[in-house]
Amino acid sequence: MAGPRPVVFSGPSGAGKSTLLKKLMKEYDSVFGFSVSHTTRNPRPGEVNGKDYHYVTREAMQKAIDKGEFIENAVFSGNMYGTSKAAVQAVQAKNLICILDIDMQGVRNIKKTDLNPIYVSIQPPSMAVLEKRLRDRKTETEESLQKRLHAAQVDMEFGKEPDIFDVLIINDHLDEAYGQLKEALSEEINMVKKASLSS
Repeated sequence: MAGPRPVVFSGPSGAGKSTLLKKLMKEYDSVFGFSVSHTTRNPRPGEVNGKDYHYVTREAMQKAIDKGEFIENAVFSGNMYGTSKAAVQAVQAKNLICILDIDMQGVRNIKKTDLNPIYVSIQPPSMAVLEKRLRDRKTETEESLQKRLHAAQVDMEFGKEPDIFDVLIINDHLDEAYGQLKEALSEEINMVKKASLSS
């Protein structure tokens, strides 16, 4: 795929991925772009087709997956989600670094493609810190919290596997973690900035 190398972000819920991505997008809004994922779930109030997700039927999505048009896809709570090649190419065509916020299964799937992204794992300093962060959100039932914690444990083990991630960031202190993230992506950021100056 032509254009800047995409960046794949992965890590458990509560590791601080969203916060780090928001900081990155705020400081470098002319450098990074999000790909818009596809889903078969119905839009929630306020969500916009083509901005939050591409909302499609199960049949249409399955047909596109069968044709090899998706980089990765997964099923959550009975709904299909996925990242199409076209969605990533649309970001790259604007000379932006495409950000993909993806789970472990998605990372494994992308490893089998020719996408060649930079793989970044954002991890909490410990399970205890992660549990506190999730409890402080006050958005979970005890059952859903336990599910998230179990998934996080698996995710943290996956983050330690060799040859999966190019960059591992332990998000203990936000500013330090953000500094490490910028440092890890500085080469790509500078290439995009130079290209946009010369165009």
